Amino acid sequence: MRSFFYSIFVPALFVWLWSTGFIGAKYGLPYAEPFTLLLIRMLLTLGILVVLAGVLKTRWPGWRAAGHLAVTGLLVHGCYLGGVYYAIQGGMPSGIVSLVVGLQPLVTAGVAVLVLKEAISWRQWLGLGFGLVGVTLVLLEKFAGAGNPGAAFSLWTLIWALLALAGISLGTVYQKRYGTGADLVAGTIIQYGAAAMFFAVGALMWETREVVWALQLKLSMAWLVLGVSIGAILLLMWLIRRGAASQVASLFYLVPPVTALEAFWLFDERLGVLAIIGGIVSITGVALVVSQKHPG
Repeated sequence: MRSFFYSIFVPALFVWLWSTGFIGAKYGLPYAEPFTLLLIRMLLTLGILVVLAGVLKTRWPGWRAAGHLAVTGLLVHGCYLGGVYYAIQGGMPSGIVSLVVGLQPLVTAGVAVLVLKEAISWRQWLGLGFGLVGVTLVLLEKFAGAGNPGAAFSLWTLIWALLALAGISLGTVYQKRYGTGADLVAGTIIQYGAAAMFFAVGALMWETREVVWALQLKLSMAWLVLGVSIGAILLLMWLIRRGAASQVASLFYLVPPVTALEAFWLFDERLGVLAIIGGIVSITGVALVVSQKHPG
């Protein structure tokens, strides 16, 4: 039962929670600009976490550790979320955005080898390759269909998605190397604080900061704060602490198929044969990577 909890239930819960972040963003963005929406989300989340830190009597890290956590926050939350939200606002469907950032395991594995000197077996590389093939198949299906709304978006939209990919990949490795010793709640507060400052500057410089407090925005914000910013992120930091960076990153291969299913149900984004095959191939790749015991 303990093995099932750590190896199956927690990763599956994380994948589902993380996938809903794309859906929540699509629901909320019609009512606020990306950095403005993210700033509100960060501030609400920080309020809850500060109260939680007081109740738990959280131990705070020193200045040096806090600096590393702030860098992680700028990468994992600032660059990643900012890129995702601007990509979705620019017209890229939530399923497509999740597919682009779903390439993260390949980037993370490469960086982990160079920076962390992690040993990745041929089986893990094979799994990462399967994941790349699976994501490619889904992308091909998305762009192949006639009248496909995901087939046309600007270069800047793609650049925002690639920024998100770079942020989450580098942030995962950076967190593994420098941020694993900190208290989870304290570390998350520092990371969100850095991201909030990043979003505040962006909102002041580039956005009107107008918000329409419709019921849909309130509901999506509640889920983004409680389910994703607190639930999914704390799980991610915990998973990174327990496993190799490349193994944790491989879980993100499961996010595109899950997001695609949610988008089909909620937004009628339909799956073709290639997308279904791609999802199966991606899941196979994840199984190859996460089933490989990492030394040490």
